[in-house]
Amino acid sequence: MTSLPRIAPMLATPGPLPSASTDASYAYEVKQDGQRCIAYLPGDGTVELRSRSGTNITPAYPDLSDLGTALGSLPAVLDGEIVAPDSEGHADFQRLQSRMGLAGSPARAARVAKQVPAHLVLFDVLFLNTENLARTVYSERRTTLEDLDLTGPSWSTPTAIVGHGQQTLEMTRSAGLEGLVAKRLTSLYEPGIRSRSWIKIRNVKTADIIVGGWIPGHGRLANLPGALLMGQPRPDGLQYVGSVGTGWTDADRTRLAAALADLAIRTCPFTEQPSVAGARWVTPYLVAEVRYTSRTRVGRLRHPSWHRLRPDLGPDNLL
Repeated sequence: MTSLPRIAPMLATPGPLPSASTDASYAYEVKQDGQRCIAYLPGDGTVELRSRSGTNITPAYPDLSDLGTALGSLPAVLDGEIVAPDSEGHADFQRLQSRMGLAGSPARAARVAKQVPAHLVLFDVLFLNTENLARTVYSERRTTLEDLDLTGPSWSTPTAIVGHGQQTLEMTRSAGLEGLVAKRLTSLYEPGIRSRSWIKIRNVKTADIIVGGWIPGHGRLANLPGALLMGQPRPDGLQYVGSVGTGWTDADRTRLAAALADLAIRTCPFTEQPSVAGARWVTPYLVAEVRYTSRTRVGRLRHPSWHRLRPDLGPDNLL
């Protein structure tokens, strides 16, 4: 049996749509709101799923196990995103959160899978048979992937559109989707690299942040976080980028309170202590995604609102 290489996922760089003059040099894929996944199919009927951080998440998704037989005895390494579709077929990250973190509880994962089915959206093939395809250009890898005809009960290979970026972005906006990923047709696969050959274009601005502290709420929220203090890693340490206190539910606050209690520390983890009254500090471990309108000159996020925790990421993934 072929030994499959471990391959870290290639990452996209945030940016605008490619210019009209270069539009035809890119393929456009719908940006999925889920958990990045590298799928290893050794050709013996099994499949191993690993997250962006390299963690083995296979036991959390028993409903994806049949993917191991999709290519018969042909070994492959595939790149994709695990999503939890809502009633309209759109990826819903809040639904997916009930599936994440269950790798250590296979019995519970099987029960939750019946209530919230997962779906693996495939968009790249990195290894096939005996050939490592990382040094093959995207357009050829994409053709190879489509020729595999990987469409099943819990996985699919959506279309990539060459050119027509502006129209495709408008389509995602009208459909309430997160945005696009533009991939240069001649790009090679760069494992573990945030490459400028792939551009993620969002319909809203978002940022991955690290929680470094929190401020208690008032009244009935006195023991729950009223706001989180956000940081982003820089060469000299964790830079404070503001606080976020909107966009979450009471259930979100309760879950966060439990996580923050376990991470409590006495000293400020930011390079410069923010002037925030009543701040409580935590080990900078939790990663979250927030939406915002713009940044100030010193890097603060303007009008941030809570979007989601990112249990699939650790602080090192943001460096």
